[in-house]
Amino acid sequence: MKDERLNRLAGMIVNYSTEVKPKEKVLLRGSAIAQPFLLALYQEVLKAGGYPLLMPSVPGAAELFYKLGNDDQLSYLPEPLKLVMETYDVMINIIADDNTKALSNVDPTRMVLASRANEPITRIFMDRSASGALKWSVALFPTQAHAQDAEMSLTEYEDFVFNACMPDPVDPVGYWRRIHKQQQKICDWLLDKENVHLKGTDIDLTLSIKGRKFVNCACEKNVPDGEIFTGPVENSVNGTVCFSYPAIYAGREVEGVRLWFENGRVIKATATKNEDFLLKTLDTDEGSRFVGEFAIGTNEGITQFTREILFDEKIGGSFHLALGSGYPETGSVNRSAIHWDMICDLRSGGEIWVDETLLYKNGKFVLDL
Repeated sequence: MKDERLNRLAGMIVNYSTEVKPKEKVLLRGSAIAQPFLLALYQEVLKAGGYPLLMPSVPGAAELFYKLGNDDQLSYLPEPLKLVMETYDVMINIIADDNTKALSNVDPTRMVLASRANEPITRIFMDRSASGALKWSVALFPTQAHAQDAEMSLTEYEDFVFNACMPDPVDPVGYWRRIHKQQQKICDWLLDKENVHLKGTDIDLTLSIKGRKFVNCACEKNVPDGEIFTGPVENSVNGTVCFSYPAIYAGREVEGVRLWFENGRVIKATATKNEDFLLKTLDTDEGSRFVGEFAIGTNEGITQFTREILFDEKIGGSFHLALGSGYPETGSVNRSAIHWDMICDLRSGGEIWVDETLLYKNGKFVLDL
């Protein structure tokens, strides 16, 4: 796909989302099928004076890895990848799949083994991101596979992706700066609050945000963006929730996920499809049954489920919880090899109460801030 919008998006990511400076070391990762996007980013990094390193992956390699790798190979952590994660200034990841279901039949225990091995990489990434030592961004290159998941033609999906990332094509950076200003008012109001109660159809959850910080997301990292998030107090989540959409992790789609929480921990979990995968992933490590993130989606341009979490977690009128590792900048101390986002739609009767004040109803903020 040759599209001028790719160049504009690459420019926004390099010059606004990651603010690449001269002599900064920049890692560019993504499937080789995203070559047009990777080259556009490579060009922008060079123009910004950075030192780009391309690390493309090859379609089909992950499937071979899980199919043929022995336990020792699945548990191996490549030293060059660890070194890059420890020393590079900027990391830009591009999602691009030619088959989003390629890993659907992989034994989940093998995926858990590889996830555990990569936990040090996850920890380095989150710690360096929280301290500001690592700037990063993730975006998507539209492919037929992603378009099929979203039940769109490729042309329709390309329009969807670019419109979600750059709602104002003339001044995309100005648009996201305005969103940042609006969302910051909500984050500031939440700063000294303590208790959250989520209500809705099949939703009755309470959690504590005491001492935690909400992060304002306006395309500085995820592209597209549109959310505010925090890490709830680890032992505070109680109640039940049935998620509105399939929960997708490592290419596996789990439908009808229902979780029961007690003192922060998932004590019971069921699903109508791929329940075994859900349960085995929840047992990845001690932190995988605790919530690392609570977030509210605010992107009004994303209105439908597309089976790509980069977009779906931003659906305007939704909230999501992530099981597993939390972001240290929020105050979260939960550690895990996984970070699995699961989404609930609040647009039909859902409510978010904060310290006995109604903050959110039917997918909209109701406080005049």
